[in-house]
Amino acid sequence: MANPPSIVIVYHSGFGHTKTIAEEVLAGASSVAGVSVKLCATSEFGSPGADRKLPESWGTLQAADCIIFGSPTYMGSVSAEFKRFMDASGGIWFGQGWKDKLAAGFTNSGGTSGDKLNTLVTMSLFAAQHSMIWISQGLMSDAKVNRLGSYLGAMAQSGNGPAPDSVNADDRASAKLFGERVAKAVQKLVK
Repeated sequence: MANPPSIVIVYHSGFGHTKTIAEEVLAGASSVAGVSVKLCATSEFGSPGADRKLPESWGTLQAADCIIFGSPTYMGSVSAEFKRFMDASGGIWFGQGWKDKLAAGFTNSGGTSGDKLNTLVTMSLFAAQHSMIWISQGLMSDAKVNRLGSYLGAMAQSGNGPAPDSVNADDRASAKLFGERVAKAVQKLVK
């Protein structure tokens, strides 16, 4: 019997808010039967050594059918830790090791706008450079679902309080729906 299609959610969270969103994406994706989903922090993926080889942990991403990227929006873009992760993937990019792998992304910031769109653009461009196929948000915007009006990926807003309580409840629900959408797309597109 063949292995089920697999998704790895790789994220960075500075204060726990983006991790809360990652967990909602995980819950949504895991609700789809027949799809394997794993949650990993970017810190699990070290940088290449002097020989330019990546640590073995990167094999988890290589084996995945889909990678969902998650980063807080800091100063209008991905966090420095998420950028380190992106830069460390240069050897994979050079060999086009993720070509035709599915990709998606989500972000969180304190402000209603917070320039989150730029973070999603950065992630989708990163995926495009790897020749990946991007899965969008897929939700129309209303007062509760996709309330921030994002179509490129999932966006969330959180207050300055501790996570998970300060992460907007509607955004958490939207993140869960986003995870479910991505898993259904993976199920449909991965043969």
